[in-house]
Amino acid sequence: MEFRNLGNSGLKVPVLCLGAMTFGEADDKSFMHKVGCDEPTSFAIMSRALEKEISFIDTADVYGPDGLSERIVGKWMREAKTRDKVVLATKFRFRMGEGPNASGASRYRIVRAVEDSLRRLQTDRIDLYQIHMQDIDTPEEETLRALDDLVRAGKVLYLGASNYAAYRLVDSHWISKSEHLHRFVALQMQYSLLVRDLEREHVPACLKFGLGILPWSPLAAGFLSGKYTRGEAPPPGARLEKWKERFADADDDRGWRTVDVVRAIADEKGSTPSAVALAWLLAKPGVTSVIFGARSIEQLDDNLAALSVKLGAEDVKRLDDASATPLGYPYQFISNIQKRW
Repeated sequence: MEFRNLGNSGLKVPVLCLGAMTFGEADDKSFMHKVGCDEPTSFAIMSRALEKEISFIDTADVYGPDGLSERIVGKWMREAKTRDKVVLATKFRFRMGEGPNASGASRYRIVRAVEDSLRRLQTDRIDLYQIHMQDIDTPEEETLRALDDLVRAGKVLYLGASNYAAYRLVDSHWISKSEHLHRFVALQMQYSLLVRDLEREHVPACLKFGLGILPWSPLAAGFLSGKYTRGEAPPPGARLEKWKERFADADDDRGWRTVDVVRAIADEKGSTPSAVALAWLLAKPGVTSVIFGARSIEQLDDNLAALSVKLGAEDVKRLDDASATPLGYPYQFISNIQKRW
């Protein structure tokens, strides 16, 4: 297993991170209904991942009703006595309960959210605590000061952001630096061969300010796994059978052209499409660890194959070219002059 520093912090994490969003069978009121796995399967996946040195687990309070995923991860850590063997990451921001203060990133919300997560996770600290999305109704300084207090209190060790606009990320960095607050060391964003928007602004910002990028949905909700076929509906039980809008977003010439190249490289290397798609991300600048999900041991093992896939510069270029999207203004204008942006 390869380990990388999380941004410019001293914390080392494996290059693959186990995403826990699918842990637990959510009821029909949850967006995770019928796309998760039961508790015994979740336990087995986490145990096997740890055996393979995937000692980084990412969850969130909103994954499943009443923090279902957090509760399952916490129970597994307690029963398997693994708390000190894993880097534990979770997130807050989205609605958990009723009332105007049950969501967001205010100080009021944060101090309650962290205590709830600590209770569900059955632990005394969270290794990486991330705001799940920027809150435009709350001043960034208020959020950062509340998070800084959590670090100073020892309840949280490192801070991260997710789903942030680039301008807000830079503003956050400046506030933390100028006010001497603990700052974000990681940025968790949707990033895959099919979703490359953050390469315009976020990747350069992360490289400049020392944030480690943690891609989520690296297989585009499974579209890049090789289980889907052009001109055919998603197979029964597949995640994209339920999430029809996400399938429609990928179901175009660029999407299938990308899948074709992923499959071709996988065949050439005797590997799997999933492994190639993950390996492409691990070859991109700024990426620290790729978050992948698994609903079965078989899916877990399929993703683990990424560790043995070595993409050469020509392989990366083939994938870059197949999945390329227009840069847009002013990035294309700058690139035309300086050949980069």
